[in-house]
Amino acid sequence: MAWILTLETASTNCSVGLFENTELRALREDPSPQYTHGELLHVFIQEVLQDAGITADTLDAVAVSQGPGSYTGLRIGVSAAKGLCFALDIPLIAIGTLRIMAAGFLDAMRKPAGEGLLIPVLDARRMEVYSAVFNFNGEQIRDTRAEVIDENSFSEYRKQGTLHLLGNGAAKLMEVLPDPPFAFHPDLQSSAGFMGVLAQEAFTAGDFQDTAYFEPNYLKDFIPGGK
Repeated sequence: MAWILTLETASTNCSVGLFENTELRALREDPSPQYTHGELLHVFIQEVLQDAGITADTLDAVAVSQGPGSYTGLRIGVSAAKGLCFALDIPLIAIGTLRIMAAGFLDAMRKPAGEGLLIPVLDARRMEVYSAVFNFNGEQIRDTRAEVIDENSFSEYRKQGTLHLLGNGAAKLMEVLPDPPFAFHPDLQSSAGFMGVLAQEAFTAGDFQDTAYFEPNYLKDFIPGGK
């Protein structure tokens, strides 16, 4: 049995979950468009522990969204995760933000009907998004990248069924991509509540990060003052 705290701060959604194995025991989220991570993250951590009736000493690991996403959000989440892991002498698990989004969509849909692919897309300003491609088994089939979008984006996948575009970048893509083969899900946000199975798989496999040296996957060079 493993108690795993999950932190998702890569977007404006400040999200903290607590899992016993793969069972979600507590969840706190603030999906407001403002970045509230600095004010709420540690409050949410204490609240999920209280909800589950355990103390931090009971935790077996901390899992954090590793990006890509907001520079500010990622720094806050990773800093909190590393601090807890050092203080409690427990392992750090890192999970890609886009993988978390794909897992959440698959869990909600149980499995989309027909054939197709999942393409999580996070807004990266202007006409750029962070994206990756997953099949309906949750396996990543194309690398995570920052890319400028246009009417030809994802053309190599358009004969593979419905292409589900997940996340806030989907709203931007609706302006330039045809429907079908695309299905747009702009309201799906990455959440700590989606991380349980992925975190447990990493814990069982011993897939841990070097806590001292781990850094988020920003993908783009850090710009001071940027979100």
